[in-house]
Amino acid sequence: MPSKLRKIVSGGQTGADCAAWDSAIEAGIATGGFVPAGRQAEDGPIPAKYPGLTETVGPDPTERTRLNVVDSDATLLFSHGPPAGGSRLTAEFAAEHFKPLIHIDLAAVPLEDGLKRVMDWIEANKIGVLNVAGPRASEDPRVYEAVREFLSELFSSL
Repeated sequence: MPSKLRKIVSGGQTGADCAAWDSAIEAGIATGGFVPAGRQAEDGPIPAKYPGLTETVGPDPTERTRLNVVDSDATLLFSHGPPAGGSRLTAEFAAEHFKPLIHIDLAAVPLEDGLKRVMDWIEANKIGVLNVAGPRASEDPRVYEAVREFLSELFSSL
């Protein structure tokens, strides 16, 4: 049965979040998500090229993290090694709200194995709106390219 994946949301931070949106836009998948007030990311305002965003009332990134977990069907979490900081918080919110979450450790899981796991997980959970999360570029300079490659392959396979 083909995937019903129709929208990719993220919190708009540099790194994994922007890689998710860029991959979705390239694949023709709708984008969105909650972002901090003022569309602020660590490198300045989130560019207008990313549509469908909703600003939170305040600038605290914790609120957008929680809202993106709650407002999506499931979360795909990327990291190189164990999740830390906001990524760990994302996993905690998913558990607290009983939302499906899959974690891909890009340093430990070969691309083909990770793709198979995620495709099977998307199908099994009938995911339509997928929250993608992971570290910001200042925490992991390699994450943007790794997530972009992974998601481009994933979206072309669904």
